[in-house]
Amino acid sequence: MILKNTLSYKGYNGTVECSEEDDCLFGHVIGIKNSKISYEGQTFRELVDGFHYMVDVYLDDCKAKGIEPEVPYKGSFNIRISPELHKNIAVYAINHNISLNKAIADALQREFT
Repeated sequence: MILKNTLSYKGYNGTVECSEEDDCLFGHVIGIKNSKISYEGQTFRELVDGFHYMVDVYLDDCKAKGIEPEVPYKGSFNIRISPELHKNIAVYAINHNISLNKAIADALQREFT
């Protein structure tokens, strides 16, 4: 599955990039911190196959080592906003009897689904 310039497989997303200098396509898995997973190909099909292969290798390696694979998106992140916006969201949350977290999650849900 392609979402703009990304690939998706088994819950992992990867970039699609090209190098004119090296005359190849390449990418890396995004959203995980502790492992650098990259792949390449001369054709788009080779790039996709390489992405799938490297994700499978990563998952198999984690299983063999008895460790949990890193989850790309855990559902929490820090965000920096202006104090004024922070205040406005907090007031909105209080007026709607919901948490600040729920107010922000609801707004993001409306915007991105």
